[in-house]
Amino acid sequence: MTAQLGDLNDRSRDIFRQLVETYLETGEPVGSRTLSRALTTPLSPASVRNVMQDLEELGLLGSPHVSAGRVPTQTGLRMFVDGLLQIGDVPGDERARIERGMEADAAGSDVAGVVARAGAMLSGLTQTASLVLAPKTEAPIKHLEFVSLPDGSALVVLVTEDGAVENRVITPPPGVTPSAMREAANFLNAMLRGRTLSDAARAVEREIAARRQELDALAASLVEQGLAVWSGEAASRAPDRLVVRGRSNLLDALEGEAEMERMRRLFDDLERKKDLLDLLELAQTGEGVRIFIGSENKLFSLSGSSLVIAPYMDAERRIIGALGVIGPTRLNYGRVVPIVDYTARLMGRLVTDRRRG
Repeated sequence: MTAQLGDLNDRSRDIFRQLVETYLETGEPVGSRTLSRALTTPLSPASVRNVMQDLEELGLLGSPHVSAGRVPTQTGLRMFVDGLLQIGDVPGDERARIERGMEADAAGSDVAGVVARAGAMLSGLTQTASLVLAPKTEAPIKHLEFVSLPDGSALVVLVTEDGAVENRVITPPPGVTPSAMREAANFLNAMLRGRTLSDAARAVEREIAARRQELDALAASLVEQGLAVWSGEAASRAPDRLVVRGRSNLLDALEGEAEMERMRRLFDDLERKKDLLDLLELAQTGEGVRIFIGSENKLFSLSGSSLVIAPYMDAERRIIGALGVIGPTRLNYGRVVPIVDYTARLMGRLVTDRRRG
């Protein structure tokens, strides 16, 4: 049974909070004598040690070495973050630094420049590695058509209003006829012109639900499969939009061969391009900052690190990207969380301004 914050009495809660805060500040195991001096209510080292043993039995603390102090476990850190972490506002000087870093050369900077500066600023300010998933650059659709190919597949020609032409090969449902493909193309062109692909997918889903009886069953299947192929391929290219900065900051915080090996595994994780889109999916589950500790995040589970990530949105409150930081589990969460949150909100505004300009 997993321990809950309500399972701790006031004394245990105070000792647990002080131990975690000390660990996050120093990165070192915390002993009973250190805690007894730091507590506001006087308590002997022996009494503190007894409470620490109870917390260890609950799975909230662990000991990296025999006779050493204690450190919070992943479960303990999660309890602390969810129930005891105190998060304030970004201090005025740091807020100004973020704004200066993000808005530098604002008049001549494009979206790519904003993304690059966001990564550099986050990495420098938090002394972690930063992760920025650049916004999607979808142009409105102008025209679409299906062309039958001799091998039974079909070529999808997608023309956008900025003049770009994309060709995709799909496998139509068995028995589909050229007339069914023409009907599907006519349906799509009427629905999608002037919309981006993401908007188009949502519009078609609504329209198919409302007018499914008006479409031949094979044409409807073709419509659905075609959009699935485009969405999937667009997603597969999304990892190229990921910008990683500040890896050296992670190495600077390491001590010992075990830590170096852990960080090498982290760098391997960062290179797993096929999984990097998960960053956006993590952020899309809700607004605001999310914290993933250790194995809670499947993307970086092997590295034993923490990920703090937030989505950023356009003027219509649509999620268009994500940014955050990754570092050791002993991150200063109380400081990092508001920085990531503020940067994400500023990022959304700046990207929107660049696109309008």
